[in-house]
Amino acid sequence: MKTIFAMIKRNMKLFFNDKGMFFTALITPGILLVLYATFLGNIFEDSFYAGLPDTIKLPEKVINGLVGGQLISSILAVSCVTVAFCANNLMVQDRANGSIKDLTISPVKSSRLAISYYVATLLSTLIICLAAAGLCLVYVGANGWYMSVSDVIFLLLDVVLLSFFGTALSSVINFFLSTQGQISAVGTIISAGYGFICGAYMPISSFSDGLQKVLAFLPGTYGTSLVRTHSLRGALAEMQSQGVPAEIVGSIQDSLDCNLYFFGGQVSVPTMYLILGGSVAVLVGAYVLMNAMKKRV
Repeated sequence: MKTIFAMIKRNMKLFFNDKGMFFTALITPGILLVLYATFLGNIFEDSFYAGLPDTIKLPEKVINGLVGGQLISSILAVSCVTVAFCANNLMVQDRANGSIKDLTISPVKSSRLAISYYVATLLSTLIICLAAAGLCLVYVGANGWYMSVSDVIFLLLDVVLLSFFGTALSSVINFFLSTQGQISAVGTIISAGYGFICGAYMPISSFSDGLQKVLAFLPGTYGTSLVRTHSLRGALAEMQSQGVPAEIVGSIQDSLDCNLYFFGGQVSVPTMYLILGGSVAVLVGAYVLMNAMKKRV
C-alpha cells in the first residue's frame, strides 16, 4: 500500500505542477460558464418564455433559476469527463517521454501502477470538478436560487459519480495511447464531441427518433439527465406553485431531458444511477483486465 500511496502522490504532484495540464483542466469549467452565460443565457431564456402560454406570467427570478440550472447542468456534465481526460494524460505522457520504463524497471508491479494512475486521476478530477460545482452554485445563487439542501447533495453526488465515470472512460481509452499527438487528437475529439452525444450542449429530445434511441444506450446520457434533474427540480417546482399546469411543467422536463425514455418507457432516477454506476464498474473491470493481459504478454 505504501508503494501505491507514493505513486498516487507522485502522479498528483506531477499533474498539479504541470501548468499546461492543470490550467487546461481548471479553466475549462470557468470558460464554459462564462461562454454559456454570455451567449446562451438569452437563448435559453427565450425558449422558456416561448414554451409558456401568453396567459401565464412568471417572475424573472424563476426564469433565471431555470436558465441557471440548465447552464450549470450542461457545464458539470461535460467537465467531469473532459477534466478526467486532462488529468489522465499523465499516464500517456509517461509512455511518450519514457518515464514508464523507469517505473517498470523498479520493483513496482504493473497492477499498482495502473491503480495509482486511476486513483490519482480520480482525485485530481474530483478536486477540480467539485470546485467547479461550487462556482456554479454561486452563479445560480446570484441569479435565481430554488435548490433545496437535498438537491445540492444529490447534485454533488452526481458530480462525484460522473467523475468516477470520466476517470474510468479515460483510463480505458488512454490505455491505447502512447504519443503526444494521440493525446491531442483524443482530447480534441472528446472536448468537441462528448457534449453533443451526452445531451449537454443540445437536449437529446431535440434529436431525431433514431438518434435518440442510439444515444439511450450511452451511460453519459443518464449522467447528464441526473445533473439536470437535480439542478432544475426546485425551479420547476416553483413554476408549478406559481400556477403553471403540471402538463406544461412535464413537457419542459421532457424537452430538457430531465425525463429520459428508453424505447418509449421512462427511465427512473434510481435506474439512471444503476446504469451509470454499472458502467463505471464495467469500465474499471475492463481497465484492470487490460492491464492484466498486458502483463501476461
